[in-house]
Amino acid sequence: MAAVPVSVITGFLGSGKTTLLARLLRDPALTRTAVIVNEFGAVGLDHLLVEASDEDIVVLDGGCVCCTVRSDLVRTAGDLLARRAAGAVPPFERIVIETTGLADPTPILQALMTDPNLADALCLESVIATVDAAAGAQTLDAHPESVKQAALADRIVVTKTDLTDPAANGLAARLHELNPGAPQLTAVHGVVDAAHLFGGGLRRWLAAEALPHNGDGHHGSRHDDGIVTFCLRRAAPLHAATLSLFLQTLAEHCGAALLRLKGLVDVRESPGRPAVIHGVQHVFHPPAWLDAWPDGDRTTRIVVIARGLDPRWLEDLLDALDDEVEKCSIW
Repeated sequence: MAAVPVSVITGFLGSGKTTLLARLLRDPALTRTAVIVNEFGAVGLDHLLVEASDEDIVVLDGGCVCCTVRSDLVRTAGDLLARRAAGAVPPFERIVIETTGLADPTPILQALMTDPNLADALCLESVIATVDAAAGAQTLDAHPESVKQAALADRIVVTKTDLTDPAANGLAARLHELNPGAPQLTAVHGVVDAAHLFGGGLRRWLAAEALPHNGDGHHGSRHDDGIVTFCLRRAAPLHAATLSLFLQTLAEHCGAALLRLKGLVDVRESPGRPAVIHGVQHVFHPPAWLDAWPDGDRTTRIVVIARGLDPRWLEDLLDALDDEVEKCSIW
């Protein structure tokens, strides 16, 4: 059975996560979706309820399932999957997780990637961050959690634009500097086309135009929050051993600084079948292999969002490891 795609909705307190989620549940594109909300959240679902399965799970109009985290996320997700297999809940095809406003989304992403009971059953589809157009700049200044939420996102949803213009107050430009690979979507009273929020995450991350040339030979951007976004590119294929050693080194020595990494890698031993890599701090998901390249670009592209990592150091590390592996292969 195919892995169930999971999307995480994050964002600081009062940024509009609850409104966005409630609106999304009305969208036909989210039919057959399971929604997990944290125990501190409260989504206004009364108008959407059809029946209550038990005190923790309700079935919504359109076949959606909504439940509340009573213990931990892993247990809740596992319980949902078990109930689906037993036919106790509608056969959902996607899971959406809403975090608390103060939450660092990193542990959630790591849990989805590493738990032995979930890693094969679930696959991370996208991280969506909501940012308040009126208070977003002040929130980014005052709360490091909000900076990390925006930096990790695949999509950023700017809310409350009826109160102020994010382009006029500089918020849109700041978010682009912080996370140039994330499209910014505008929500009017919580309304966003669900088709623009889900799917296509890898292609968006790897879009070259999202990472402008910064003038020193690298593609990327730096931000005053200390977060740097850049793309490592390699025209020549990498040895499989090089990729393994590279990810192992990052996990062991760069975990705290490495916020997120995602890439498409041309591996010498698997021509025509690129490897998809994905990491969050010190945790890396085992590479997934595509049957073919998704576009005309056949080069290795690794997008990195980090705090305090020098792109040159990572490039030199990758070159050094590949040189050593090449020497060993000759002998």
